Amino acid sequence: MKRNGNEKMEAVLLTRPTTKVAVLTLNRPDARNALGPELVALLPAKLDELEKEGRTRAVVITGTGSAFCAGADLATLKSLQSATAEENDRDCEALRNLYKRMVTSPLPLVAAVNGPALAGGCGLASLCDIVIASQSAVFGYPEVRIGFVAAMVLVFLSRQVGERLARELLLTGRTLKAEEAREAGFVSRVVPDGDLLDEAVKTASQVASNAPSAVALTKELLWHTSGLPVGDALGLASRLNVYARSNPEMREGLSAFFEKRKPQW
Repeated sequence: MKRNGNEKMEAVLLTRPTTKVAVLTLNRPDARNALGPELVALLPAKLDELEKEGRTRAVVITGTGSAFCAGADLATLKSLQSATAEENDRDCEALRNLYKRMVTSPLPLVAAVNGPALAGGCGLASLCDIVIASQSAVFGYPEVRIGFVAAMVLVFLSRQVGERLARELLLTGRTLKAEEAREAGFVSRVVPDGDLLDEAVKTASQVASNAPSAVALTKELLWHTSGLPVGDALGLASRLNVYARSNPEMREGLSAFFEKRKPQW
């Protein structure tokens, strides 16, 4: 997919709107789109902006060049050798804010993984609602190889692929090729490299055509019921179901269904 004149550059992040879909491109190709402090701060700020402006219904996240995201950048890793406890706390808080902001965003997020997604970059993909990978994509958490712990991303990985595989990946640091990641349930589907962005935008557009509050409430319910006992989860789901039934969107959706027309969201 060719970039158009509406694309604008914001330092390490490229933003290009399409109809109801925003494409956010990590733009540090020389650093394999590593997560430096600027990018960690800019991503949640951009999500805030897109939610407030109200036109965007779904977001695609991808990377420039041959990598999706290689995790923390070299400058950040070097700084860990002399960082104080307070500095480490601030850095972890910023990363936690990014992760939580992504997973709780009412906007559905589609990862278009165009190459290696490693460490925090693999975590970034795991936070998206749908993960589409190119055939050349690879996924992994190599943190233990440098004495680091993949702490925050561990929370999401074990929920997605199961504890047994999560243990293997986190303890060995080995990587998964795209098809293996799909078989493990980490990736939704794998497509040829040249088709990746088109497929991701197509998928995001399909989600964006649905009732926006229903999509947002579905994401919220998934977030809040994860890990709850079944009884508690059903209670929460029941209360949300009652709310959804009185939502104007549902009345419009049912009217459109019976009148054989497209709903107006």
